[in-house]
Amino acid sequence: MKIEQIYTGCLAQGAYYIESNGEVAIIDPLREIKPYIEKADEDNAKIKYIFETHFHADFVSGHVTLAKETGADIIFGPSANPSFEATIAKDGQEFRLGEITIIALHTPGHTMESTTYLLKDATGKDHAIFSGDTLFLGDVGRPDLAQKAAHMTQEELAATLYDSLRTKIMPLADDVIVYPAHGAGSACGKNMMKETVDTLGNQKKMNYALRADMTKEEFVKEVTDGLLPPPLYFPLNVKMNKEGYTDIEEVIQKGTRPFSPNDFEALANETGAIVLDVRHQTEYVKGHIPRSIFIGIDGGFAPWVGALIADVQQPILLVTPEGRVEETITRLSRVGFDNTLGYLEGGFEAWKKASKDYDTLTSISALEFKNALEEEGTPVFDVRKESEFTAEHIDDAHNTPLDFINDYLAEFPTDKTFYVHCAGGYRSVIAASILKSRGIHNLIDIAGGFKDIKEVGIKTTDYVCPSTVK
Repeated sequence: MKIEQIYTGCLAQGAYYIESNGEVAIIDPLREIKPYIEKADEDNAKIKYIFETHFHADFVSGHVTLAKETGADIIFGPSANPSFEATIAKDGQEFRLGEITIIALHTPGHTMESTTYLLKDATGKDHAIFSGDTLFLGDVGRPDLAQKAAHMTQEELAATLYDSLRTKIMPLADDVIVYPAHGAGSACGKNMMKETVDTLGNQKKMNYALRADMTKEEFVKEVTDGLLPPPLYFPLNVKMNKEGYTDIEEVIQKGTRPFSPNDFEALANETGAIVLDVRHQTEYVKGHIPRSIFIGIDGGFAPWVGALIADVQQPILLVTPEGRVEETITRLSRVGFDNTLGYLEGGFEAWKKASKDYDTLTSISALEFKNALEEEGTPVFDVRKESEFTAEHIDDAHNTPLDFINDYLAEFPTDKTFYVHCAGGYRSVIAASILKSRGIHNLIDIAGGFKDIKEVGIKTTDYVCPSTVK
């Protein structure tokens, strides 16, 4: 028996490859399926099952294409109703894979079709659970995403999740291994650990939601407390996972069309496409196409695209580092953004050589900011998350979290200069690009963010652990 976790850091997502005696199961695959097929070929094995723990909201799964390419059966849990051919497992239904058995345990609560898959080894011993978004390490799945489809409140879903955990998962032995669908950084939970594999016994000790003496009322309150609104693209990804989608190879073929600066500019004007610049923030600061949006490929790229662009049908034109066009299109497609029209051939340098207008972003060091701050009362906007801001921030700074910056546009002054910063310099440039695209140019970015701000001794509030603030 072989179990391999295939973890994608930028999505904080874990897919799983399980092989036994020449038969393979894939759990929650990403959209690009070649790695799974190649692994099976290396093992001289056949992909037999594709298990989906639920209809994912934060990424587009590869189940439809993988089934088409391999003939494998797609398995969903009870109450799932996909638009394509799939096996809808009964609670407790067993699936034989080589010498091992995988059992569907219906664990509704995160969504009503959510299912945990229990793996029994060749001896029949409970070995591991693949818990999807039902159980994370240090947390559980948020219960507010499926309210509309389930015709239930988030409190009712949370109560359902409480029952699922206590009747299906917590009775399992402490040495059972927990393989979740996500880790720290995912928007599908609140307090996930940085580790991506653990034992159930340790989770019973460490995970607040698995306290043995916890009442249902306490669970509902703690699980629903402090939930931020989900990213706007989540329902669109659910729809694609439920109804199907275009083959990723077609998406890549369409998106890898090169355009000269003149044709690129004309197509942007003709289609209303967003010009998405995915270079490093330092390159964007030095020069970029006017009104282009920066979201760097080397940061938390796909989730930020989903949160800030939101509409997966939005036409996109790319400005990328050399040799990274296909990677960018692939990562966009992971979160459902399939409408990439092409890219700027020759990159931003070609744009400049064509004598096209370009813009820059004023960015200063934390030390320069400190000197300026002592002489003037210029407003400061902190675009970190509310929890980061609560923990510690510059005195009198305004918190305008990047996740919801479009809701804060009215707070930014248009008649005087202001400063923008984040934790390390990535998110503030994203925020600045969005503001500039809306005609707000009177801003200065603080390179290095709050990390450098602290190092140069700018006065900040006393540190407060966010978890102690209610």
